[in-house]
Amino acid sequence: SSLSLQILFYANGIYYIFYFLATLAMIVYKSQVYSYPDSFLAPDLALLFIMAFLEALRLYLGSKGNLTEEEAPLGLSLVLTVGSALLCVYFLLWQTYVLKADVILSAVLLFTYGLESVLDIVAIAAFVS
Repeated sequence: SSLSLQILFYANGIYYIFYFLATLAMIVYKSQVYSYPDSFLAPDLALLFIMAFLEALRLYLGSKGNLTEEEAPLGLSLVLTVGSALLCVYFLLWQTYVLKADVILSAVLLFTYGLESVLDIVAIAAFVS
């Protein structure tokens, strides 16, 4: 198994908890301070919770695949990374109000997704051969 990938999964899990709580707090803040349309509040919150579910599943499959040296869970984790990255881009660019804190948090998360994807591919290649 890849130690660096496992460390990154662990660090990403901790960072995602921070990301989720900070994004949730910012959505609540934006709904109170700005004229946040009610029709956009529920979808933004729903997407955040969907992203949390995907992230938990992605990290579980990635860690399991890495520790057991199986390609299938790591491959599924890689596919889920694409979905999580798309949701992260939504919170970076397309949500109703985007603050500088949103940009910074999402940029860091996208960077870790990219790094994990590279290490996922390297680990899968090592497990296959």
